[in-house]
Amino acid sequence: MLSSRPARVPGRALAVALLAALLGALLPATAAQAASRTVQGGRLDWGIKSSFQSYVTGPIANGSWNLTGGAATVGGSQFRFHSATGSYDPATGSFTAGFSGGVRFAGHRKADGGNELELSISRPTIRVTGGRGTVLADMVSKERGSGRVTSAAQVPLATLGLAGIDMKGGTTPLALRNVPATLTAQGAKAFAGYYTAGTPLDPVSLSVDTSAPAGKPSASTSPEKKPAEPKKAERTAGRLEDAAVDWGVRRTYREYVTGSIGKGKWTLADGAQDGGALFRFPRGKGTYDPEKQALDAAFAGSVRFTGADGLDLKLSAVAVRVKDGRGTLSADVLSGGDRLGVLPLVTFDAKDFAPKNGLAVLTETPATLTADGARAFGSLYRAGTAMDPLSLAVAVDSGVTLPALPDLGSDPAPSQSPEDKTVTTAPVSEPDSASGSGSRTPLYFGLGAGALAAAAGAFLLVRRRGAARNDD
Repeated sequence: MLSSRPARVPGRALAVALLAALLGALLPATAAQAASRTVQGGRLDWGIKSSFQSYVTGPIANGSWNLTGGAATVGGSQFRFHSATGSYDPATGSFTAGFSGGVRFAGHRKADGGNELELSISRPTIRVTGGRGTVLADMVSKERGSGRVTSAAQVPLATLGLAGIDMKGGTTPLALRNVPATLTAQGAKAFAGYYTAGTPLDPVSLSVDTSAPAGKPSASTSPEKKPAEPKKAERTAGRLEDAAVDWGVRRTYREYVTGSIGKGKWTLADGAQDGGALFRFPRGKGTYDPEKQALDAAFAGSVRFTGADGLDLKLSAVAVRVKDGRGTLSADVLSGGDRLGVLPLVTFDAKDFAPKNGLAVLTETPATLTADGARAFGSLYRAGTAMDPLSLAVAVDSGVTLPALPDLGSDPAPSQSPEDKTVTTAPVSEPDSASGSGSRTPLYFGLGAGALAAAAGAFLLVRRRGAARNDD
């Protein structure tokens, strides 16, 4: 006899069916997200080893360090490398990002004018494969004792402590903060023997932008049409298509403002852009004479430095004049609440400012503070002080692209929600000097948290991933 009651489905079978349906609904989104992505733009903040910095600049080595390739400083002892390029696979967690910029250390000056200590580290690359992370870099170093100089490209300098960090499933911007780094054997050799393998280095932080690969062009039966090329505008004396001036003011001033004394910051407005080691004042308008290599241009943007004890300096209405091989950068100065007016801040050499391929360029030309500039800085620096180098680009033909600004990528935002798929870690404590260990919160990633919670009543699925909530 057939029963009129509906057939009973075992609870386990029902739970499995519900879970399968749930996962099936999530699969399309997961598959779309897992497509390999391109890394384009971002920054790497790494002090390499802060105690080494102190040693180089201290009374024993009595040396210094300088930045190359557009690298900058951030915080008390970190270097900022820029313009990340590479790839990221959310499905496997494999990640590669190469950065621009470098730092050169020199110390222990010899009687002949050379240095016993010379070490350059540039083009750092972060590589993560199979859950293992490595910092690679181009290195040039002078061996202790023998003085033999060696150079090598992309030396595996340090290993990264990625225990508990799941690199899978992240979206843009992709961020890692304060990841422990340890010197490798190859790194110790390239470090000229100043440290042994296994020595803890400064933690590594990075943030990069990622984008999905471009889709394939759709098939077409019609013959391809070549895009029409715009006619090149005739060059006219005095014509100025576009221009930009890049200037960081002074590195030590930026560090003073943001450091423990100034306790402040800088703010960009009106179109100014932050390149890490410099500020870009864009959209130059004015005149340029290619025969005389003379320029008279005004630029958009402003920068304002504020901090403790009434520190307040704003530079706006930036203008540049070049004549007879010399240049002057001026700005409208607001200092300590008082408007000082338009002052010539720095002068610079501009002997070779002729256009080539429609672009007149000066790259990192030394800049010297004027007497009016010293007044703008409240006599913190004397006239004649070397300020940050200045770069200037003027397009005299239409369609010519100005040199790119160092790309710092998007500003990473702290992750507070399990639905936020940004890969990130919490700040870590300094390693304990005795044990070499430190406490850190591992990276976390959440997908479909609400939907999985709903399924929990039908089927209990427990998977411990060692993840903890960020508390930035």
